[in-house]
Amino acid sequence: MTHRQIMEALTGLLAAFFTAILSSTIVANALPTIMSDLKGTQTDFAWVITAALLANAATTPIWGKLADLYNKKLLVQLSIVVFVAGSVMAGLSATIPLLLTARVIQGVAMGGLTALAQAIIGSMIPPRDRGKYSGYMGAVMAVGTAGGPLLGGFIVDSPLGWRWTFFVCVPLAVVALILLQVTLKIQHVRRPAKIDWLGSILLTSGVSLLLIWVSFAGNPEYYDWWSWQSALMVGGGILLLALLVVVESRVAEPIIPLKIISERTTALAIWASVAVGVAMFGSSTFLGQYFQVARGATPTEAGLLTLPMIAGNLIGSVVSGLLISRTGKWKRYLVAGAVLLIGGLGLGGTMDHTTDLWKAGVFTAILGLGLGMLMQNLVLAVQNTVSARDIGTASASVAFFRSVGGAIGVSVLGAILGNRVQELAAQGFAAAGISAAGGSGAALNLADMPAPVRDIMRAAYGDATAEIFLIAAGTAVVALIAVLLITERPLRRTVDVQPAVRSAKAAQGPAGSGHEVRREDQRFESRQESPTAELTSAGK
Repeated sequence: MTHRQIMEALTGLLAAFFTAILSSTIVANALPTIMSDLKGTQTDFAWVITAALLANAATTPIWGKLADLYNKKLLVQLSIVVFVAGSVMAGLSATIPLLLTARVIQGVAMGGLTALAQAIIGSMIPPRDRGKYSGYMGAVMAVGTAGGPLLGGFIVDSPLGWRWTFFVCVPLAVVALILLQVTLKIQHVRRPAKIDWLGSILLTSGVSLLLIWVSFAGNPEYYDWWSWQSALMVGGGILLLALLVVVESRVAEPIIPLKIISERTTALAIWASVAVGVAMFGSSTFLGQYFQVARGATPTEAGLLTLPMIAGNLIGSVVSGLLISRTGKWKRYLVAGAVLLIGGLGLGGTMDHTTDLWKAGVFTAILGLGLGMLMQNLVLAVQNTVSARDIGTASASVAFFRSVGGAIGVSVLGAILGNRVQELAAQGFAAAGISAAGGSGAALNLADMPAPVRDIMRAAYGDATAEIFLIAAGTAVVALIAVLLITERPLRRTVDVQPAVRSAKAAQGPAGSGHEVRREDQRFESRQESPTAELTSAGK
C-alpha cells in the first residue's frame, strides 16, 4: 500500500481510536464530582476506573483472537456500537452499581478498539515503516488524552453537568463508524473459528477475584489482610489462574497463546507493559484527584494542570516513532523512556499539598515523556517478531497485560491511598481536637464538610498521593530491567516474516582446487530482493 492508501485507511480507524481514548480520559476530572453527587467513597472512585480497565483487559485477547479469525473492519464497527450503548447507560446512571455496570460495557468496547487498531496497523504496514504510523496513533492518543480532561472539566463546570461527559462521546462514535465504512478497505483471509471461551472465563474470574480482594482487604468495614476471606479469595484466584495455564497449553486456539508470550522479546515486553500500565493508569487516575481534592482546583483547572504530562506524552511518542522509522533502531528509546518514567514518578513522590504547581508540571512532563517513548514502541518490538497471522493475538496480548497492570495499579494504589488518607486524616483530627466522627474517612464529598474538616482532608489527600507515586516508581524499575534485557532485532521491511533461505551454491577456488567458500543464511527483509541472491560473508 502507498502512503496515501495507508492514510486513507487509517482515517476512520484513528477516529475510532480517538473516541475510545477520549471516553477513558474525559471522565478523569469528572470523577470527584460524580463521587460527590452519587455519595461514593475512595474505593468506589478506584473501581469506576478499575471496572473499565478490567473489562478492557479481559476482552482484549478475545478481540485479538477474533481479529485473526474474522473481518477486522466489521469487528471495529461492532465494538463502536457496544461502546455507544455503554456510554448512554453511564450517562443515565443514578447509582454507583449502575455506573460500574456501564463502565464494564465501555471497557469491553475499548478492549476491541485498542486491540483491533493495533492489529489492523500490523496487517497493513511493515515494522520498519510502522514507527511513523505508530507515531500518528501516539499523537491521536496524546490529543485524546489531553483534550479529554480539558473537555470533561469544562462540561462538569458548565450547566450540562457530569452526565454529558459520557453523552458527548456518542456523536463522535457515530462519526467514526461512518468514516470506517467509507475509508477502511483491508483484505481478510477467512480461517476456521475456535474461540477459547473457557480460557476467557478463567482469566476474567481469576484476575477479578484478586483485584476485589486487594481493594477491600485491610478495610475495617470489610476484612483484614490476614483472614479467612483473604485466604479464600487469594487461593481461589491463584487456582483459577493455574487452571488457565493448563487450559491454554491444551486448546487449539488459546486466548493467550503460550508459544507467543513465551518468546523472549514478547515475554519481556509483557513484563514491561504491566509495569507501564501500573505507572500510567495509577498516576494519571490520581493526578486529577490530587489537583481537585488536595489543591482545590476546579475540574477545568485540573485539566489544564495535567497538560504538561500530555505534552510530554505527545512529544515522546511522535518524535521516537519518527526516529525509529528513520534509523531502524528502537531499543535505545525504550531504555530512555523507562529511565524518564522512573524519574518522573520518583519526583512525583516528593509532592505534597503545598508543592508549587510549576514543579508538579515539570515532574509530570518528565513522566509523560517516558510513557510516550514506551507504550507504542513496546508493541512495535513484539510485532516485529511474529508472523502476520499472529499479529492480532500478539498485539492484544501486550495490550491485555498493560490493561491488567493498569487495573492492578488503580485498584491497589487506590486501596493504599484510601487507607493512608484515613490515617493522616485521623492524625489531623486528633491534632486539631476534632472528633474522628466529624471526619469522613476517605469520602470524597468535601464540599459538604465543615471548613476545618475539609482543610484536614485536603492535606491528607495531598500528602498521601506522594506515596502512590513512589510505589509506582518502584514498579517502573521492572520496566527498565525488562527493556534492558530485550535483544534488539532489525525492523523488517515486509509485513510478514520472510523465510530464511540457505544458499546451496558453492564457489570453486582458483585452479580448480575445490576449495568452497561458505555462505550465510539470509533472512531477506525486502520482497524486492531476489530469494536466490547470495551475500558474501566477510571474515567468516
